[in-house]
Amino acid sequence: MILELAEARPEGVRLVVTGCLAERDGAELTRCMPEVDLVVGFGVPVSLRRRASRRARGTTGHDAATKPRGIQARAADGTAGASFDLLNLPRPPVKAPWAYVKVAEGCDRRCGFCAIPQFRGRQRSRSAESVIGEVESLGDDVREIVLVAQDVSSWGRDRDVPEDVRRARGAPRPIVGLLRELRERVERVRLLYLYPSSLDEAMVEAIVATGVAYFDLSLQHVSRPLLGRMRRWGEAQTFLDQVSVIRQVAPDAALRSSFILGYPGETEDDHDRLLEFLEEVQLDWAGFFTFSEEVGTYATRLSEKVPTALALERLRECSETQDAITAAKRAALVRERVSVLVDEPGTGRSHREAPEIDGVVHVPRVLPVGRIEDVMVTGAAGPDLWAEPVPECAAGRAR
Repeated sequence: MILELAEARPEGVRLVVTGCLAERDGAELTRCMPEVDLVVGFGVPVSLRRRASRRARGTTGHDAATKPRGIQARAADGTAGASFDLLNLPRPPVKAPWAYVKVAEGCDRRCGFCAIPQFRGRQRSRSAESVIGEVESLGDDVREIVLVAQDVSSWGRDRDVPEDVRRARGAPRPIVGLLRELRERVERVRLLYLYPSSLDEAMVEAIVATGVAYFDLSLQHVSRPLLGRMRRWGEAQTFLDQVSVIRQVAPDAALRSSFILGYPGETEDDHDRLLEFLEEVQLDWAGFFTFSEEVGTYATRLSEKVPTALALERLRECSETQDAITAAKRAALVRERVSVLVDEPGTGRSHREAPEIDGVVHVPRVLPVGRIEDVMVTGAAGPDLWAEPVPECAAGRAR
């Protein structure tokens, strides 16, 4: 892909490689790919190279630098940063009536399969003021924000929050206080990637109060022995109890999770327990992935590797089970009244669908983009719904 981009880039455009690959293998990329102008991981650039032909690309300030250098920057909250960080980047213009808002970078957890802490370091939360400021800057046309981080439920726990601020926000967890403040500024607030051990009653109530009863719980598996090998918290019954609490508070809550198949040591009993759990818990959405061995992680040292073919077979069984559950839950919404945010002509989402991740609600193209409309579900197929405006709402709009 890098070489394809190098070949296709227009005159005068520089090619920058960033992300996990650049963080881990930046020196190798710099050595073997002269087509690349800049290799930068998640902080200080790995390399800034002189262009081979100044005449072909034009002379720019970056041509003079031939060795790694730091970039002094100011964080989003105005404080000086020691070096450039992903959280310093200005956001691109928002074209939809929703927007992702990154609230933290890095992760303090040490899951056995995950290399993110190696690449992105410990958790670094943005200040509440910078998050709120970004949300306010989005303008009135943005009706829903989606808070994202590697572990969004731990936002703020790495910051020195004054005790009087904590009391004023009335929050046992900093994220709860942040949600309360954001809810005063935008109609819908959605959270992605919740670690299950953080889901106490205060968190559940705070999420429901955002107007988006959507719980994206990162479970990964349900077998206690296997979760132990994953260095993860919880087990099937604990997760079932949590879901029960959520549904007591919000019976129409939507639940999503993700699971790894074929992690070292996964037995047939472990797999059967996961299948039983899926049938019992009745999630709205779930993603399934086969185990991928990442360099430097705890999992690389584990024995009892699961053959790839077996992992894929387990993934197929889980996917088929969940697809049937999702289709049935979507079909059960037919003739139900739901509120949707119209993202683009003909397409909307209720609280049950995260943008770019889940299914959608197909609506008449005449419904204005950016409006929250009440509609009646008229049909369902797989993950998607079809809906028509509620008659009284359509009449009111006509007047």
